Amino acid sequence: MPEIILGSLVLGLLLSPQLLAGFLAKRTGRKFWFWFLISFLIPIISLIILIFLEDKNPEAQSYKLADHVDKDRELA
Repeated sequence: MPEIILGSLVLGLLLSPQLLAGFLAKRTGRKFWFWFLISFLIPIISLIILIFLEDKNPEAQSYKLADHVDKDRELA
């Protein structure tokens, strides 16, 4: 039984860069499985590339302003 727990822990640690790349790609509007598989070939480089790529998710581009905030008003 301890071998199963230890094996699961090691497997989770070995797959952590791939999972991180997949979830980061999904959050930025890209395909999870593509970046998950690319991360097997170049694990650290793929994470760096994903950090610097432009975000394709339009909802994550900016925060929604409150109704009482005028978008056109500039600070003087």
